[in-house]
Amino acid sequence: MLKRIKTNLDVIEGMLYFWQATSEKEKVGESYINDVSNIPLMSYFYDDEFTKESVRKVLSAISNREMLSSKNKKEGRFWNYHMWMLEDLEYTNMMVQPLKVLNLDFLVEKLNNIGNSKYEEVEVMFLPGHLEEYKIIDNKLIINFFRVKPDLYEDKTWIGEKDLLEFIEEKLKEIIEK
Repeated sequence: MLKRIKTNLDVIEGMLYFWQATSEKEKVGESYINDVSNIPLMSYFYDDEFTKESVRKVLSAISNREMLSSKNKKEGRFWNYHMWMLEDLEYTNMMVQPLKVLNLDFLVEKLNNIGNSKYEEVEVMFLPGHLEEYKIIDNKLIINFFRVKPDLYEDKTWIGEKDLLEFIEEKLKEIIEK
């Protein structure tokens, strides 16, 4: 039976520093960039094409104001997304704000009515990804932060064509029904 839904913005909080410092033309140290690439949560997006070295290379190029060399499609998208964050930090903050106050407690009962979950806790994580909109791994819903779209005219947030809460509920159902 599901008892709790946890949200995790740890990596995004760290990226906010990177984006802010970089936009102010400060050099972000290689040790910080290495720390980001070594965060265990980042490994959810790692594969043969996109590794911790990819993250290090992309963030280092951005911090040093260099073009990204020898990029594959995933590295290129990751680079583009980060450059987009730097273009408009106000929009970036609009992306983060609804996530900081995200309370998913109301979904616990709803999800328990669907079926008996083998997990007592599920975790919704927002990570800076590349091509994928989301991943489900065990009891974790990993959402590509760059797919969060705040509405500029209404107090709504979207992922793709779905409201943020609808999207999360739909994907958490997949975890419960496994």
